[in-house]
Formats: sequence, C-alpha cells, structure tokens
Amino acid sequence: MAQRTYVVEGRQFRTQSDYARASRDKEQIDRLRQRVKGRDPAALKLLSQELHDGKYKFYTLLGQDFQDEIDALLKDASVGGKREKGIPKKKTRGKGAGAGRPDRNAQKSGPAVPSAEMDKYVEEALKQQEKRRRRLILLCSVIGVGCLGYFTIYSYFSYRTQSTYERWGQVRENASRGEGTVYEPVIHYDDPDREVPEVLDEFKNLLNQNQRLIGWLKIDDTKIDYPVMQTNNNDYYLDHNLNQEYDKNGSIFMDKDCDVLKPSTNFILYGHHMQSGRMFGDLDEYASEKYAEEHPYIEFDTIYEHGLYQVMYVFRSKVYSEEEIVFKYYQFIDASSEQEFDSNMQEMAAMSLYDTGVTARYGDQLLTLSTCDYQETNGRFVVVAKRVTAKE
Repeated sequence: MAQRTYVVEGRQFRTQSDYARASRDKEQIDRLRQRVKGRDPAALKLLSQELHDGKYKFYTLLGQDFQDEIDALLKDASVGGKREKGIPKKKTRGKGAGAGRPDRNAQKSGPAVPSAEMDKYVEEALKQQEKRRRRLILLCSVIGVGCLGYFTIYSYFSYRTQSTYERWGQVRENASRGEGTVYEPVIHYDDPDREVPEVLDEFKNLLNQNQRLIGWLKIDDTKIDYPVMQTNNNDYYLDHNLNQEYDKNGSIFMDKDCDVLKPSTNFILYGHHMQSGRMFGDLDEYASEKYAEEHPYIEFDTIYEHGLYQVMYVFRSKVYSEEEIVFKYYQFIDASSEQEFDSNMQEMAAMSLYDTGVTARYGDQLLTLSTCDYQETNGRFVVVAKRVTAKE
C-alpha cells in the first residue's frame, strides 16, 4: 500500500505531524503576506529584516521558502529604480521565470539601490521599536523596584510582629514560673457591679500593655501559639497586630459577641490562613483524620482560667448572605436550650470530614477555630472542640 503524502505550498510531507507543522507555518505565512500585499518596498524591507532576525518561528522548510520569496520580491522592487504601480514586469525566458514566481535572473542586473523614502520609513519603524523597547525596560524596572520594596516592608512588619509575640510569650512564661514582678492591671468593665474572677498572674503584665487581650491559644507542633484579642469590632484585628499597628497578618481574635465571663456556649476564634503558616496557616492540617488523631488537643486559656479542648468536628463551610436559610456556624455562640444545642451539634456532625468519636452535650463549653478556605468563594475551614478537664 502506497504511503500517504501531504502537500502544502508545493512541498510534500510524509507524516501527519509534519503536515500539521507545515499547516501552522502556512497560516503564519499567509498573515505575513497580507502585510506586503501591495508590494510596498518599505514594508518588504522591514519584513525581510524581521525574517532574517528570527522574529518569526517556523517549523518546516516553508519558512525558508517564504524568506527567499520576500528577499526576491524586495530585490525585484529595488532593481532599476521605481517601477510604475500596475505595469507588469517584462517577461524573460531565463530559467526560473514563470507566472507567479519572481525572476531570479534579476540578481544579475546589478546591486540593489534602495530609495531614500524606503530608508526613511524603515528608520522610523526601527526608532519606534527602540522606543517601545525602552518603555518596556523602564516598566519592568519600576515593577521590580516595587516588588522589592513590598517584600522589604512585608518582611519588616513580619519580623516586628514576630518579635513582639516572642517577647509576650517570654513575659507570660516568666510570670507563670513566678519570676519577675507582676503588676496588677486596672480593668474598666462595662458593668461595675458584675462579679469578675481574678486575672491569672501570667496575663497581668500583658494586660497592662493591651487590655484587649482575652486569652492565649496553642496547638502543639504548629506555629499556632498566639495571644487572642477581642474588641467590639470584628474587622479591626483583620489587619492590626497586638500593638494596634497595621499588619496584613492581622491577629487571632475572638468574636465580639462571645463572653468569657458568662461564659458563652461557644468561643469562636478567627485568624488569617497565611501561606507562611502564621496565624491559622497550619489549621487546615486537620483536614487529615490521621493528623487529628495525632493532635487531638487544643489549649485555650482565657485571662481568667486555663482550658484544654478536644477536637470534635472538622468541616468546610462558607460565609452566607443574610437571606440564605442554612446553618451558619459563625452565628452559633449561645444555645438557649438543650434542643437548640443538639440541633447545632447535628448540623456540624453532618458537615464533618470524618468522625472523631468525640461528642458534646448541653452544658459543655465549645471552642471553634475559623480561617479562610480557598476552595470556594468566601470559603471557611473550621475546627470545633469541646472542653475537657484532663486528657481523655
């Protein structure tokens, strides 16, 4: 059986892949031919220079054929001065002459003499190219300097904040060991008649630095070891650190409607999911059931008492519009009845990625950690734990 051949621009190609490459070359050649359809000498010269400079990539010999074609047309247009447009070229009987093909014998008629007008056109085109090149270099330089400046500023802010966290951690540790002087904080409560327990010694000196401190969160084998803040505005600590300075890392903070004195049924803590692993960047490790089995406990101490919590539910959710009738975990702060509590537990159990075997009943204290989840718009990754008195 005869082998099939493919023809493009008068050249034969044996394989389908060669034919496909030749077809791509022909599509590009056809577009370039449109540029010199009028046989304008200046356009021909510019295209010839671009072809010789390798501006266009070809995958078959059609590219070389096209380059030869343009060179021949350029020489033909340049020989013997300017030819009147519309007057056909005089036929010759030289080898290679024929309908639709340039006469290669024209090469013997003498050196090409490009017109001054054509040179001026090409020179102007090259100047425009050089201007564009310089503008591009300038733009890239500005972007590079901007990126470097941003990285420098971000690194400075991160270092500054991390240093503060380390210092606060050391102050807390020293106080818990009874080292150094502890200064009693002066706290102004909204209700002066409300009975308030004494602040733990380890938090007293820190409260003197920032009275928005509400506790401390720690998960072993992660970077999550941070003070927890609370204010009456849930947006504030999205972009501020514990020194009230702007910081895109933000801080870990408790929902404004939670109350550690009452206490609320559910303490909800928020934090950014940072790619660096800071804040709640490590929280999504709990997507793995094996990880949860190896890290079942979360430490959360309020400024009044220590707390140990056991992971119960892990799920993905999102922030819904007010009109959507659906379970919204971030609205579950207080349960006014056992029925309401059980209903919320059932909703979270149904959403959980796996069964931890841990359950809660009405009266248990809950802890919810919430961070961004980029699998969907306004997505959230959530870990819910219940308070235990000792490791079970």
